[in-house]
Amino acid sequence: MTDEVVNEQPGTEPAVEQPADDSADIAVADALAADPPAETPVKMAPDDLRAVVEALIFASPDPITPKTLYKLLASESKDDVSAAINDLRTEYLNRPGLALVEVAGGYQIVTRPELHEWVRRLFHERSTQKLSVAALESLAVIAYRQPVTALEITEIRGVNSSGVLSTLLERNLIKIVGRKNVVGRPFMYGTTKEFLIRFGLKDLGDLPKIEDMAEALGFNPPAGLVEQTPREEVLPLDENDDQQMTNDK
Repeated sequence: MTDEVVNEQPGTEPAVEQPADDSADIAVADALAADPPAETPVKMAPDDLRAVVEALIFASPDPITPKTLYKLLASESKDDVSAAINDLRTEYLNRPGLALVEVAGGYQIVTRPELHEWVRRLFHERSTQKLSVAALESLAVIAYRQPVTALEITEIRGVNSSGVLSTLLERNLIKIVGRKNVVGRPFMYGTTKEFLIRFGLKDLGDLPKIEDMAEALGFNPPAGLVEQTPREEVLPLDENDDQQMTNDK
């Protein structure tokens, strides 16, 4: 047997195997430690989701819109939230004292209309909180003829309505929506979201016939109110108008 001879070049060192470069793995590990992957939110069971939607509608001081519910329940699909709303509406059809209604573009849990007299006893409603006949007449004119000026309201009712308009503005039942494009550019008035809420209307398309509303609220509709007129051109308000309305309050 012969010994194997390895020839080496003079002045050179034997090759040494270098460890693998793991700097890339270390960088990935550091990145994961600093910013761990987001956990997938757990979807609620249908019954739980319906309970949450009901609680949000009940707790909201104003009608809560589907858009708001979608935002608050961002972890749930819009279809699931809509299904929960529809399930609740069906469920509330059989509730003896409460109703889930769609009003002013949102949803609200309210007492049933037929129980109004009983609920009113609880709050001891004072006569000062009620609208006068003059205020109801003016509000009806604005609701059915909006946008409308103070002069037009006076002409329809046959009496000056400036004081009544101030009351309706204070109650947030009407608002100034613009100016009429005529000499003097008078303010034009329209109803508010509060008006829809107070009278339980989804939108202005839900307004009953003038005669039916007048009978329900206990006043005679002005004769000129039943005559329909084309809608007027409304000029937008400017900064000076905003300042004037602030000073008038």
